[in-house]
Amino acid sequence: MQFTFRHTNFNVLDLQRSMEFYKEALGLTEVRRIEKPDFTIVYLGDGVSDFQLELTWLKDRKEPYNLGENEFHTAFSVKDMDAALAKHKDMGCVVYENPAMGIYFIADPDGYWLEVVPER
Repeated sequence: MQFTFRHTNFNVLDLQRSMEFYKEALGLTEVRRIEKPDFTIVYLGDGVSDFQLELTWLKDRKEPYNLGENEFHTAFSVKDMDAALAKHKDMGCVVYENPAMGIYFIADPDGYWLEVVPER
């Protein structure tokens, strides 16, 4: 039996703000959307892989999500680490750099950490 990665989910407080962040920071665009009276789900893709980021907006929620110690993340690879790091520093979203490992992390508007690693 073969299982295949499909998507990961983040709950967000402001869907439009999050979609704009993921477009600017990582080039992700909307692949499909589910609209319901109480929630909206938007799937974002990179246009290359089948893996998607699912953003869930619960329309009545007003308080930030408790991410605990935030000991989880989703990783993205990029060819030009220097250009990517400069872009993310300009955006003000870099939260941790590890030059020894050649990686860094950015945070989205809801505080989810995203790892950026060199393409291998």
